Amino acid sequence: MEKAMKRQKVLLQHLNPTALQPLDSAISPSVCSSGDGGMYQRNAAFGDDVVIVAACRTAICKAKRGGFKDTPADDLLAPVLKALIEKTNVNPCEVGDIVVGTVLAPGSVRAMECRMAAFYAGFPDTVPIRTVNRQCSSGLQAVADVAACIKAGFYDIGIGAGVESMTIDRVDRPRQVSPKVENFPQARDCLLPMGITSENVAQNYGVTRQEQDQAAVESHRRAAAAMASGKFIEEIVPVSTKIVDPISGEEKSVTISLDDGIRPSSNMVDLAKLKPAFKKDGTSTAGNSSQVSDGAGAVLLMKRSLAMKKGLPILGVFRSFAAVGVDPAVMGIGPAFAIPAAVKSAGLKLDNIDLFEINEAFASQYVYCGKKLNLDPAKVNVNGGAIALGHPLGATGARCVATLLNEMKRRGRNCRFGVISMCIGSGMGAAAVFERGDHADGLTN
Repeated sequence: MEKAMKRQKVLLQHLNPTALQPLDSAISPSVCSSGDGGMYQRNAAFGDDVVIVAACRTAICKAKRGGFKDTPADDLLAPVLKALIEKTNVNPCEVGDIVVGTVLAPGSVRAMECRMAAFYAGFPDTVPIRTVNRQCSSGLQAVADVAACIKAGFYDIGIGAGVESMTIDRVDRPRQVSPKVENFPQARDCLLPMGITSENVAQNYGVTRQEQDQAAVESHRRAAAAMASGKFIEEIVPVSTKIVDPISGEEKSVTISLDDGIRPSSNMVDLAKLKPAFKKDGTSTAGNSSQVSDGAGAVLLMKRSLAMKKGLPILGVFRSFAAVGVDPAVMGIGPAFAIPAAVKSAGLKLDNIDLFEINEAFASQYVYCGKKLNLDPAKVNVNGGAIALGHPLGATGARCVATLLNEMKRRGRNCRFGVISMCIGSGMGAAAVFERGDHADGLTN
């Protein structure tokens, strides 16, 4: 230990020679394991930070009857991939990998569609692409995977994206289930419909119908206000596509640039009239659950040193990621456990987080997680969430990155750290911590 302490003194003197006065009082065995510290003081290797230089999304549209009902998944993904290159002027040949979160389509089919989308967007055949599926966190997992690969030195530039067409693909049970599942209660609970897990959360943790409806009203109110004030303009890429009249078959060319699931007139009286959607005496309804949607999002990541060399503005810094497991019967509680894990991994405390984007899969789980973590409602989903905007499963994580980082940019100096989190089917939760890109401290460019 004594030799290790001496080596640590020398190392810390090189990193920050003015901070060790006197040396002996500042050194302890815990320093090496403390990362960048509670308020995330940067170290001298900050050029190796993984940063986000661009993040965008399509509008989110109602499945089967919204603006993208006749738009295939590859035509949803291509515009956001192309927009990243156009926004930054990065040479697409420099991209080391494209990772796309996606959930419902058969893996081999969606993998081919994503490869096709990359070609539509102008990427050369030298740029590889793959898909990742961690259910509702797939888009965030794609971003985390790219960040990890950049950190590991596999490549310097990568894209984490997500896409889902819930018009075309639907949630299905496994085609064949082993008979042994009946002997393993938690394995059996992996097959529960998501709506039933929502009811379990409401019942087990005392979340009332009124609380759920109120959360839904607030989601629509905030999303409507954000859209009216133009907050989403910077993050949404307009998509030129077609809409087919279901009766006449007539095709009409359109450009979709607005989320079409937001209901500004949503209110408690109307929501109270809705019948439970999943259980006869339940509290989860079509009005206080996330919308079934179509959409895509994409995030361009690279090393900070490279972004500085290219003169690109840094929208955010990827600080940490955590995925955790929870009981499948109450899968919605995942964020209540994933958020503390990710925040701790970043060397922070919950009080250090200025903004949260928590996916509103169901109002029951969203309300529970906020109460469990004692979060300030004024910091959570300030521009609405999936109840109003929609939840295209594989795209949601990437959509949240675009929404969070653009809001942090607008808020400036008073908003340094943000968190994205969601629950995950079969009993998991995921969360990631981001830092605002232009935050200034002693070692920032």
